[in-house]
Amino acid sequence: MHTAVPRSPTLLRTLRAFCLGAFFDLCLELEQGAEIPVALEEHGGPNRPTLYEYRPLVASFVEMRAERLGRRDDANDALAALKDEPASGIFARAHAGERVGEDEALRRTILMPLLARTAEACGGFDWEDDAFERAYAETERLIFGDRRAYAALVPLVGLTAGGAIELARGLRVRPAAAGELTSGWPEAKGLLPRDFGREVDRTLLIELEAELEGTACSVPDAPAEVARAVSSLRLATPGAIAAGPVIFERLDWRPYGIQPVPPVAAQVPPGEPTRLDPFRARLVAELQERLGDGQGDPDVLEALDRWELALFHEGPVRADELREALAALLGCEEGAWAAAMRAAVLLGESGRERGELLTALRALLDGDGPGAYAEDAVRRALVETLLHGSRGGLVVALDEALLGLRPRPQPTATRLVATA
Repeated sequence: MHTAVPRSPTLLRTLRAFCLGAFFDLCLELEQGAEIPVALEEHGGPNRPTLYEYRPLVASFVEMRAERLGRRDDANDALAALKDEPASGIFARAHAGERVGEDEALRRTILMPLLARTAEACGGFDWEDDAFERAYAETERLIFGDRRAYAALVPLVGLTAGGAIELARGLRVRPAAAGELTSGWPEAKGLLPRDFGREVDRTLLIELEAELEGTACSVPDAPAEVARAVSSLRLATPGAIAAGPVIFERLDWRPYGIQPVPPVAAQVPPGEPTRLDPFRARLVAELQERLGDGQGDPDVLEALDRWELALFHEGPVRADELREALAALLGCEEGAWAAAMRAAVLLGESGRERGELLTALRALLDGDGPGAYAEDAVRRALVETLLHGSRGGLVVALDEALLGLRPRPQPTATRLVATA
């Protein structure tokens, strides 16, 4: 080998034997008439011509035969060598579950990716030692490295931005590079939102990055983090925002997996796109932190769920969800009527504005339909309650303000961004 001395000669020997055996198996299949599929990739963007490229899907050809290749005797020998290495546990534990055991997880995350990378570097199944050595070196760094770089990439819909914008909890919103997803995941073309990369409000990604200890046994919960980020974006902007439908995960700069985005975050609500600026981004980041800290107050989370569900409905169903959201948020034991009074005091800057808010919210409670003013009031009340930190303390302060015992709680300048 031209690479450094391997950390585990046994692992090198067994993985090489597995790849050689699989190459021989796949070459026989091609000689018998099988064909490697190709993808027609489209490279385009706003204000530029669309170019097309045929790309052989060597990795997909391997993956379609993964179950058969993974049952070979040389694959079982490689699995035994992998299981002797404690550092490979992150891959097994991340993908193992009730339906997928440790052996299958190691097949999916180490054996098949190594075979696929070697085949892609060879341009097919004519064996090249250098191609295997490079692919094995990546695998060894992945298994034995002191630290691992994790990233999750998720397409965004309904949002524009002037450039990369930092959020919180390791997330940022940034423009997607041309071919960024399809180069790492050939199947990505069929998993992207319609017109992604071509429409102005469909050119951004949510990116989650994390540095993991080499001994870590799990990766970040990307679906939960993305769902919180989408909820925060919807609260802060507001706009017809969604993410996904899938999350593309990388570990040490190579594809690691694909996961679905939670359904509510992946569904595009009716409405118009919106723009994310640095001022609103600060509000989004603060909301993310509040939603992520200890999972928050269950009543606030129920109110958020109801409010987000209302985005996808119209008429009486929408009004019902908003009414339940308001009651869960500020009703406590007193119900929706008290919630409307508290929300009016919370949001209204003047007596006249508080009266208008109460009228709109009472119409919502009486079943006269949601109304844009009442809808926005529920959103703003959610933002204020989340940022206050203690829903119980906020309710006490609002009740005392209603009785004239103290001034009403004042929103900060950051919170006022949500009303613009």
